[in-house]
Amino acid sequence: MIGGELVEGVGTFQKIDPVDGAVIAEVHEAGPREVDRAVAAARAALEGPWGRMPVAERARLLRRVADLVERRSEELVAAEVGDTGKPETLARDLDVARAAANFRAFADTASAAGLDSYLTELPDGRRALNYAVRAPLGVVAVIVPWNLPLLLLTWKLAPALASGNTVVIKPSEETPSSATLLAQIISEAGIPDGVVNVVHGFGPGSAGEHLTTHPGIDGVTFTGESSTGSAIMRAVAPRVRPVSFELGGKNAAVVFADADLDAAIAGLARSTYLNTGQVCLCTERIYVERPIFDEVAVGLAEHARRLRLGRPENPATTTGPLISAAHREKVLSYYDLALSEGAELLAGGGVPTLGDGLDGGSWIEPTLWTGLDNSHRTVREEIFGPAAVVMPFDTEDEAIALANDTEYGLAAVTWTSDLTRGHRVAQRMRVGMSWVNTWYLRDLRSPFGGVGLSGIGREGGMHSLDFYTEPTNVCVQL
Repeated sequence: MIGGELVEGVGTFQKIDPVDGAVIAEVHEAGPREVDRAVAAARAALEGPWGRMPVAERARLLRRVADLVERRSEELVAAEVGDTGKPETLARDLDVARAAANFRAFADTASAAGLDSYLTELPDGRRALNYAVRAPLGVVAVIVPWNLPLLLLTWKLAPALASGNTVVIKPSEETPSSATLLAQIISEAGIPDGVVNVVHGFGPGSAGEHLTTHPGIDGVTFTGESSTGSAIMRAVAPRVRPVSFELGGKNAAVVFADADLDAAIAGLARSTYLNTGQVCLCTERIYVERPIFDEVAVGLAEHARRLRLGRPENPATTTGPLISAAHREKVLSYYDLALSEGAELLAGGGVPTLGDGLDGGSWIEPTLWTGLDNSHRTVREEIFGPAAVVMPFDTEDEAIALANDTEYGLAAVTWTSDLTRGHRVAQRMRVGMSWVNTWYLRDLRSPFGGVGLSGIGREGGMHSLDFYTEPTNVCVQL
């Protein structure tokens, strides 16, 4: 959608249903001309009424978008499920619910935001008033992944719009549907045409590359693979455009012997297998204090075997397929690698036979290994599937060193009944987000992001507004 209109592209590509392998849509791919048109529409909208609109009015419109997201929630659920194959309950309770919450949260944040002001005393007795004002960053490229497409799109789009920017969205080629539907909802809410534009396509040589190298783009926000983030940095470097990246992770959990084991095992099962392991925050490395190692390993393996794979509309389904056949091949290559490295398989490890017309889909078994350590590739490289390695440790310092022994730095979890130790260990983790006795519990005002290969910058609350605005200091001699 460009400037409020649905347009054809340079060609089409097929969207495959990961549940059964059927073709569910033909998607128009944007070429250079369509990207030019989208950027021009965004620039015109920025220079029009939207760019001069008071914050209170933008916030009102964002709350209207949230209301419409809730009103049309079942349409959005259907779009998310068709694209990703995830259970309907997950799409409804996580993705769509968070989409509405994101718009309301950033409407509130923008409405309450302020900046520094200083009364400056000069040596000669004069005074000056220094105060800062915010201006929109400009036309922002918003590039989002396929794992939580609606949630992560609105996490970026809501603060960008609250700050007065206009955007060109490039969804993943695997998940085109909810972004297109959301653009229509935004138009229905009364946000002017051209403020939100959507172009579909791939990365190199397609819409992604055309967008990130476009001279009319003032900034890029991206969530996805670390290697793609590196490519985007190279693309924007000649024009020195700002970037905000939330990238990959090889996240660790540390379980101490004094932890509530039932809660820890249930929490580990959620942090390892939610959304078929396709969450950047998911746990792939689990370090367990030696006295409870066997109990945790056995308990987590039992949880993995109890997960129910099946059709997304079945309320009993807990786990959907991977996003695509190509991604399944990648994850299966790590299943093979783990065994070649000497892993002991505790659960899963292959492709299930489900019947019911599902065996053409991208299904995979939730998997757990032991018998590996930090020297193995399986423990060092991001898999992004429903799999983890459980490993023993003996001391607190050893556990922290093992957890921090990675090029990534997105998230970590500590399980312990000693809250003094919980605080101490959580603060020593080299990550952007460190949980104690929980996982994925979020306050949307708090900083979200990673270090190392896990990203640049922070999102959430004022941290998002800091990226999407340019502050100007005004100095007035009194």
